[in-house]
Amino acid sequence: MAYHSEESIRNLEKIARGLRLKSLEMICRRGAGHPGGCLSAADIIAALYFHKLRVDPARPQDPDRDRFILSKGHASAVLYAALAERGFFPKDDLQDWGKLDCHLQGHPERLKTPGVDMTTGLLGHGVNVGAGLALAARLNRKTYRTYVLLGDGECQAGIVWEGAMTAAKFRLANLTLILDNNDVQLDGFVHDIMPLQPIIDKWKAFNFAVLEIDGHNLRQILEALDEVEHIHDRSAIIVAYTVKGKGVSFMENSHEWHGAVPSAEQMAQARQELLAGA
Repeated sequence: MAYHSEESIRNLEKIARGLRLKSLEMICRRGAGHPGGCLSAADIIAALYFHKLRVDPARPQDPDRDRFILSKGHASAVLYAALAERGFFPKDDLQDWGKLDCHLQGHPERLKTPGVDMTTGLLGHGVNVGAGLALAARLNRKTYRTYVLLGDGECQAGIVWEGAMTAAKFRLANLTLILDNNDVQLDGFVHDIMPLQPIIDKWKAFNFAVLEIDGHNLRQILEALDEVEHIHDRSAIIVAYTVKGKGVSFMENSHEWHGAVPSAEQMAQARQELLAGA
């Protein structure tokens, strides 16, 4: 397993805070968006785009690039913030997010946005397409890996498990799922609306290697991403225990912030809290 220095961890933590802030700024400017799920996923996105993924902003269609699917496509703000920071398109483009003539739509659009590998928004399809990409890599003798970030509420959709069966059948070791397990969805807690437990046993029953981590601990995220590369006989899922609205006190663990827009006063408080974390 690779060594990850304290400096590299601190740098990724700084990037994640920046992604959280940028996501909220975008949502406030647009007057729409999904802040809670953007904030819960920011550490995972930072680890992927600024450490793990083999991607080149100058060659977004490189056939040998790693693939990433944001299956929970409503969290597009944090993905766009990462893509802009990584250099896939100018940061000024973020100001036009969601406009009809902009290449940054409310949900990720593969044919419009450099760096987006799958159009998402209709929940549950990421695992299936991810399995297809992983199988294509094997058939084409490519070494790229495919990563899929999905939400726990999304796992209430049956199509997720159809994709899991496909991955299990073909033993797609080049496919890694990451579950943003924050236990909050649009209307309330996941465990109240449609419980997923025992979620670990479910994924093991589909013959996935299962790793459990603190989804806000960058060292644990990086070590898990390293570990799955050494699993060669089946697909893996990293179950990341996260907090909806992480980093902003009044948003944390609240379904009301699944799709709400902060007021100017709330945005000022959120900015203060996120910058204080630096």
